[in-house]
Amino acid sequence: MTPTLSADDLTLIRGERCLFEGLSFSLNAGELLLLEGRNGCGKTSLMRAIAGMLSLESGQIFWNEVPVLKQRQIFHGALVWLAHRTGLKGDLNMVENLQFEQSLRAQSDRDREDVYLRLGIERLKRLPLRSLSAGQQRRVALARMLLADVPLWLMDEPFTNLDREGRKLVMELVEEHLAAGGLCVMAAHQDVDINAPVTRVRLQ
Repeated sequence: MTPTLSADDLTLIRGERCLFEGLSFSLNAGELLLLEGRNGCGKTSLMRAIAGMLSLESGQIFWNEVPVLKQRQIFHGALVWLAHRTGLKGDLNMVENLQFEQSLRAQSDRDREDVYLRLGIERLKRLPLRSLSAGQQRRVALARMLLADVPLWLMDEPFTNLDREGRKLVMELVEEHLAAGGLCVMAAHQDVDINAPVTRVRLQ
């Protein structure tokens, strides 16, 4: 089945503020959903709602045309998320962190050493995560995405703590994922130039 992600009439209120209402979108295989807007406008909240971490006031999110609420386990097994915080364990080294992921979701048949080399983290394998720089930890989190055999990537400000070369690499990886039939939801306050179909959602 070709994967699809869609939303119908979403409304989310945090405290006394309505972050968005009546929001709908549709995303097909090979497409990027780009969430745009200033800091604090609700991009991260929308992404958290898509992932099922925030409850919506109204509306539904659909995975392969079936409400996510009816298939949470299937949906969560089909995605991997790059958030502001990497979610990696500081006391574990890179290899141990990535091995832990194997118990959470299906893994691709990519050669791990090739992934490490491409991301420039091959020399960090045995170092505890807490000893790595923020940019290095971000690259380990990217390795987690590449090694997961899932169609949906959720990326919240993926360029954070990355230099120019790292930002270029992120876009190359996303383009490859989309070209292979994957989907990506990305929140970014920077300009994104990508060779793929893009649906833009601007939050106020």
